Amino acid sequence: MGEWVIGVVGGSGLYALDALEDAQWIQVDTPWGPPSDALLVGRIRGVRFVFLPRHGRGHRLPPSAVNARANVDALKRAGCTDLIAISAVGSLRDSLEPGRFVAVDQFVDRTFARESSFFGPGMAGHVSMADPVCPRLTTLAADAAEAAGAPVTRGAVYLAMEGPQFSTRAESRMYRQWGCDVIGMTAMPEAKLAREAELPYALIGMVTDYDCWREDCDPVEVGEVLARLNANADTARRLVVELAQSLPTRREPSPIDTNLDTALITAPDARDPAMLAKLDAVCGRVLRRPG
Repeated sequence: MGEWVIGVVGGSGLYALDALEDAQWIQVDTPWGPPSDALLVGRIRGVRFVFLPRHGRGHRLPPSAVNARANVDALKRAGCTDLIAISAVGSLRDSLEPGRFVAVDQFVDRTFARESSFFGPGMAGHVSMADPVCPRLTTLAADAAEAAGAPVTRGAVYLAMEGPQFSTRAESRMYRQWGCDVIGMTAMPEAKLAREAELPYALIGMVTDYDCWREDCDPVEVGEVLARLNANADTARRLVVELAQSLPTRREPSPIDTNLDTALITAPDARDPAMLAKLDAVCGRVLRRPG
């Protein structure tokens, strides 16, 4: 493989990457429907980047309307080797103050209204999510965030809620008891789908506010979140530039690149051709393998 092609999924407040050279927006069609927006492709310091605004430019899409399957498929079709999500999150810990960046390493998935797998009737597959992020990519992204001037916490549990409403106080306190550290609405099923597509995934959470578990704080409001998002977005753009500068010249293979080798369970003669056609990008490597 050798060359890095970094997909960047930009969350709330991050809708473009100004540092991209020779940047152009391209349309990518997928069998899962349209992605959130066109893809912005270009290079930074010689490294190819593919940027996708998760909510679309202008923030058109609420969390439950984001077509994560189409987004991940489109990034795979565009040649991405790795995916970094940069997402707004609320804090469930005093030590994770607004403005801090958090390198997430675990998830609790509480979403329920979203398609969470590329697999289905006619082609069953099961990938492990025990360790849901790529440690190599997460370390590189956290290092880049520090180089960009952000305070960074490494290691955190992300609670993915359905939304679009914010938590009740009872929910927020319960999530803290579960051991969760930050809360958001978009990392799931995105991280699961990246794993099914054999794409190493990292998530850097940008803390915008304390969730409503604190007695001495007012409930979360959109205005407060937007103000912090604007400040965080500038740092996030610098993070991407620092990442481009720090990537090893050669991309060594990751175990995630081949995790489907042991994930497909449907016998070849029982596989649905129509489903296989839809899986051509995310599973093409293993489906085209002889035998």
